[in-house]
Amino acid sequence: MTEAKAPDAPAHNSVKDSPHKERKPTDLPGALLALAIGSAGGFLFAYLKLPLPWMMGAMVSTTIGSIAGLKISLPSSLRMAMVAILGVMLGSAFSPSLLDHIGKWAISVAGLLVYGVVALVLVLLFLRRYAKYDPVTAYFSSSPGGLNEMVIVGKAMGGDDRIIALTHASRILIVVMIIPFLFRMFGGYTPQTGMLPPGSGFDLPLHEWALMAGCAVIGPIIAMRLKLPAAPLLGAMVLSMAIHLTGLSKSAPPSMLIAAAQVVLGTGVGCRFAGTAVSEVLKIIRTSFGASVILLVTAVGAGLFLQDITGLPWYVLVLAYAPGGLAEMSMVALGIGQDVAFVATHHLFRIAFIVILAPLAFRMIRRWLW
Repeated sequence: MTEAKAPDAPAHNSVKDSPHKERKPTDLPGALLALAIGSAGGFLFAYLKLPLPWMMGAMVSTTIGSIAGLKISLPSSLRMAMVAILGVMLGSAFSPSLLDHIGKWAISVAGLLVYGVVALVLVLLFLRRYAKYDPVTAYFSSSPGGLNEMVIVGKAMGGDDRIIALTHASRILIVVMIIPFLFRMFGGYTPQTGMLPPGSGFDLPLHEWALMAGCAVIGPIIAMRLKLPAAPLLGAMVLSMAIHLTGLSKSAPPSMLIAAAQVVLGTGVGCRFAGTAVSEVLKIIRTSFGASVILLVTAVGAGLFLQDITGLPWYVLVLAYAPGGLAEMSMVALGIGQDVAFVATHHLFRIAFIVILAPLAFRMIRRWLW
């Protein structure tokens, strides 16, 4: 007997019904509308002093707009450019003094691999038994991260790429929404005084602008040539990290530019739901909520277990383990005043583990899935 795909899912080879595919960059009205809605949502969240306002506000407002049927979109080129700026900002969190601490992160990085395996198995069982996803779709939807890579590989292996994309997008939305409020309750986070994120002004020396621009342009090009995952973010981040660790630069992008990048990042998440039936979005969000709870509970358990071994607070470890996306969770770390370098480093390892090991593990356990 052939098992059905995820609930109410149309055939996954339909290009028209694949919301994870970007609209054409020429869709200027849809892009302007999406950015206007995202900016308004970010401003509202910032005014209300909510955590990580510009990204969360943009995510929530554009998700509502997508579900309401608005024809909104976001050109991939714009998102890549803004993600590169965030990469430069994340790289600026690495200072020469951090070299003395990186060796101490080995235990938590090793624990990350164990967490990833346990979390994937638990979510896989949940998606198979509760959501009734088909085996391939369930497997690539259950990985704690790697949205783009899991969509591509999952489709190649015969999974429903549309359901995989929506499940991961819903997970990112839910995790990014939950984590800041958990920190507000348990991690001692207090809202920032101003509306903009921490950062400098535009009055930076010319050589600093040149170095940052070089990182944002050259880094992604090198990363894409090497076919690295999350190339725009990773390339800019690594190059920025290099110039900051060597002391060539001590500056980060201006706060207004970071806020704009966060709006674009949040808008991109919300636009992934465009063109999808409300009933299906609600079903996938409900399923993703259950999967996200499993992932977060597992991350909290790992944090509580490792805090005495590593000497780090459990909630910082949770932030490093939480599967909300490299850019998104790094932005959460910035927004709530945690160690951005520590969080970003762990999420880089998480992505590497997933991209390298998940397809290999799938081939090994494929028979068991059925």
